[in-house]
Amino acid sequence: MNLSYNEALKSNLKGLEDDQRRLIHQRNSFQKQLEKAKGEIARLTREPLLIGVLVETLENMEQAIVKSSNGPTFVVNISPDIEVEDLVPGNRVVLNQRTFTVIKLISSPIDPFVRGMEVDEKPTTSYSDIGGLDKQIEEVRESIELSLKNPELFEKVGIESPKGVLLYGPPGSGKTLIAKAVAHETNATFISINGSEFVQKYIGEGARLVRELFQFAHKNAPAIIFIDEIDAIGSHRLDIATGGDREVARTFMQLLAEMDGFKSRGNVKIIGATNRIDILDDALTRAGRFDRHIFIDSPNVVGRLQIFKIHTEKMAIKEIDFNALSKITDGLNGAEIRNICQEAGMRAIRNNSDNVVFEDFIFSVNKIKEKKKRGEPTISGFYY
Repeated sequence: MNLSYNEALKSNLKGLEDDQRRLIHQRNSFQKQLEKAKGEIARLTREPLLIGVLVETLENMEQAIVKSSNGPTFVVNISPDIEVEDLVPGNRVVLNQRTFTVIKLISSPIDPFVRGMEVDEKPTTSYSDIGGLDKQIEEVRESIELSLKNPELFEKVGIESPKGVLLYGPPGSGKTLIAKAVAHETNATFISINGSEFVQKYIGEGARLVRELFQFAHKNAPAIIFIDEIDAIGSHRLDIATGGDREVARTFMQLLAEMDGFKSRGNVKIIGATNRIDILDDALTRAGRFDRHIFIDSPNVVGRLQIFKIHTEKMAIKEIDFNALSKITDGLNGAEIRNICQEAGMRAIRNNSDNVVFEDFIFSVNKIKEKKKRGEPTISGFYY
């Protein structure tokens, strides 16, 4: 009896010891989770930091002039943890919110705005994707493609190759497509930006972005910089009345300086595009900056026929009279014709048809013409 009782006690004791070890293990696990949660709470409740741009390091090497992201410029202290030799004007730095002390150097001097632009290292658009602009394409090829592929030809003749080309004409006429096709044919990085993106709120920001844009292009050369709606910063300089106008003027002057600063025989070219060449400043359009101005007009009947064939090449079509379509679409541009093809295909889908027929195209043509009469957008997408 006593033996059985002792064995039962030993068994209970072993069970209690196992429970104790299990509970200790759980306690340690919960303690680790608690410490992790406290660390996460501390991280999430930490004061935010500021981003600034280094303007200059002072002679004592312990202070610097920094332009903060919210506008003002300050003389600030440099944390002893930072190697002063690594601080280069134009670098982006992290600032303590209270003291504005420089506490960290952001490795890339390129603004996220520049990295966030449309950058295509290998554009797929080719000249065969563009219809009705053979003459204009030939001019662009002579100005940009030839100087990138065969710069020695200009050296032999003893002339400077064009630095840039200005494409002008109505919206949707194919200016962007031409720029992408040139980049494709020259294996150049295509860097695209809208001119209005340079119009910034704070003093000096627009000029800095222009400067970094060209730095980025040189690092990714050969490259083609395409500035759409360049008239946003390149229009005639009038009597400047407001701070915003002065900032646009500063940005424009920086663009001119950058265009003057790179060699015409270099491997970075610039293509500008505008719908309003009449308002551009003469300083921008003169020779030595945009050396050639090319008018990109709406396509004629032959051009419209080519564009219809390009955009229907992969479509399942049946008995389409492209000659008739090209005649009834007088006055429409390439982008509008592309959308006619897209909408015709959508109408066939809605009708549960396996093929796009002539009536689908007639419906789409009439629809876009009605929109043009009402003054509604016609190149922004499908017309459901």
